[in-house]
Amino acid sequence: MTESTKMAELVMSNPNLMLTLSRFGIELGFCDHSVKEVCTKAGINPAFFLLVCNIYINQDYIPSENEIQSVDINSILTYLSNSHKYYVEERIPHIELHLERIIKACPNKFGNTINRFFAEYKKEVANHFCYEEFTVFPYINSLASKTIDKQFSIHEFESNHSNIEDKLGDLMSILIKYLPAEIFPKERIEISLDIMDLSSDLRCHTIVEERVLVPFVELLEKQCHEN
Repeated sequence: MTESTKMAELVMSNPNLMLTLSRFGIELGFCDHSVKEVCTKAGINPAFFLLVCNIYINQDYIPSENEIQSVDINSILTYLSNSHKYYVEERIPHIELHLERIIKACPNKFGNTINRFFAEYKKEVANHFCYEEFTVFPYINSLASKTIDKQFSIHEFESNHSNIEDKLGDLMSILIKYLPAEIFPKERIEISLDIMDLSSDLRCHTIVEERVLVPFVELLEKQCHEN
């Protein structure tokens, strides 16, 4: 997989990459254009695009220092912000819509539990993203522009970084193990698959932050301190 790889071939051989395209501002209709050509048209750093693709294809992938250094600040922050918007405005509401139908058909003790659990999860996700958008990202921009105006370090973000996909496993347990069998069995399978996809996607998002964003900012901090 290189910048000369045909974009259509890359996506068709790795369908889960389809989830990332809108976050890069890339639209379908690649024809025979290469990754570099498509990324250039979309104003995206091809090296960063391939770096994210590698993580989505293999969650054990660890970027090299050269790959980290190839990242540019605008690409990574725009991608992460677009991802936050995608989760909050598309993926989570999609799951919530299906959950509401199941909740209405449940005995109160199950319906109330699911409703309360998912409301708390949405709040946790919102707080997680707000912290990044209004504390971490502005700090990174100030580092890049050498106008740091607050005491902060990426280590604080790293040490407090939670995996927001973990609690989805608890929701899966409720849907699969404890709800009465007759309550929308087919729809429960469908929503369980959606939750699994979201969990995997969020895990990749977390990996991008931990293995790309954090070391990238550490380099910025090092350069700033040297100057």
